[in-house]
Amino acid sequence: MATLLRFAPSPTGALHLGGLRTALYNYLYARKTGGKWILRIEDTDRARQYDPCNKLLDSGHAYRCFCSPDKLAATREKLARTGSNSTYDKSCLHLTEEEAARKVRAGEKFIIRLNDGKPPDRPTGYDLVFKNLKDAHQSLPTDPVLLKSDSFPTYHLASVVDDYEMGITHVVRGEEWLPSLPLHLDLYACLNLPMPQFAHLPILLNADGTKMSKRKGDKRGWEPSSVLNWLALAGWGVQDASASASHKQAPDSTTLMSMEEMIQNFDFSVLTHRRSVLDPVKLEYINKHHLMRLMTTSDGLRTLAERTQPYVKEAYPDSPHHDLAYLGKVIFALQGRTTKLSDIPALGPFFFVEPDYTSAEAQKMRQSLPNDNYATVVESLLGRLRDLQTAWETATLSEVLHDENAKTSLKQKEYMTILRHCLTGMKVRTNPVSVRVSAVKLINVCTQTGPSVADILYVLGPEHSLARLQASRP
Repeated sequence: MATLLRFAPSPTGALHLGGLRTALYNYLYARKTGGKWILRIEDTDRARQYDPCNKLLDSGHAYRCFCSPDKLAATREKLARTGSNSTYDKSCLHLTEEEAARKVRAGEKFIIRLNDGKPPDRPTGYDLVFKNLKDAHQSLPTDPVLLKSDSFPTYHLASVVDDYEMGITHVVRGEEWLPSLPLHLDLYACLNLPMPQFAHLPILLNADGTKMSKRKGDKRGWEPSSVLNWLALAGWGVQDASASASHKQAPDSTTLMSMEEMIQNFDFSVLTHRRSVLDPVKLEYINKHHLMRLMTTSDGLRTLAERTQPYVKEAYPDSPHHDLAYLGKVIFALQGRTTKLSDIPALGPFFFVEPDYTSAEAQKMRQSLPNDNYATVVESLLGRLRDLQTAWETATLSEVLHDENAKTSLKQKEYMTILRHCLTGMKVRTNPVSVRVSAVKLINVCTQTGPSVADILYVLGPEHSLARLQASRP
């Protein structure tokens, strides 16, 4: 039988990162096994679900309960006072068929309960992630409710029946469903239905160990492929050093993987049993390198430019530099420095607006540069660049800068600082980078970031480069 999986998310609110990982694992396993997976929106429709309850009633595995909510509350309180772990006294289980039928004809409301006093041949609980599970039936409420008084089934009954009717072979879902597994196993057994294989995924946590929120986190600018790579590796596990050579090798938690590589390597056997922390620092690393991969092809660079364009237009609506060819050059110049696309307007503002030589930063920078050196550097470079316009490439520009620097007595840093002031009016930016020093603690360190002067000249092009050099002359 071909594998068939389903993803049945909560129909309310935004998709949780944990839910996205569950969907991803369903997809990876389906693709790896040559099967399919489907998106299912849960709908506990009463017409489709009543027949299974009749089957359970006829077999004695379920019964009608006519107790009112007030009576049920009083019963629970009474049982608790006696120290009992039961949540119901099973009083309606003892009604005869005639008594139950008479109450139904009289219009009395009822629910349908599973009769846990008549257990089926319960199968051993086995999970593809957690392996052999202990029997947890004692944690279930007494005679769990299957059909509510409004004739709508509970999620548990509806889910089991839907999985059977859809032919689901594997149920991959979050660890939070483990407490419900004994009930689901009982329902399969009582209804005499073939059971799917189960795989429960450990919960994902924030970097500080707290539970994730659907509303928390910056969602802008991340690569979809990077987010999936990051989520796939969260809890993928690490191979035990004592494991045999035949044991599946788990990838490192920052391994760069394409979708095809994730499909090929995915295996439930190497998923950890522990709850996993979603480390944002790892996402930054993975995202940066996925961006660099995309930059290696013209199609990939154009795709990045298309997705960067809205961020640039939002930050600099009056800039003339919104076209995709120009943005592609900007992105390439900032490679290795860009963590996510939404950072680009802040990483290279001088690519989109003219330098402000009157700003405090520009003036302080200028005061540190002697006039004679400044004027000499600018005039000499202007002459060289005017003759270079037909060969305006980064490699050629780098050679020119090296040659011009050699004609002066200036160190390379001082020479380039003069030109950086001319072209950008800004110092080389320091970029805060988060470094993990413990399981829950991050510290920020600053690293220099910024394109080279040759890259800046290349992106700006001859016209804008010469104009900026002329505008900055003493």
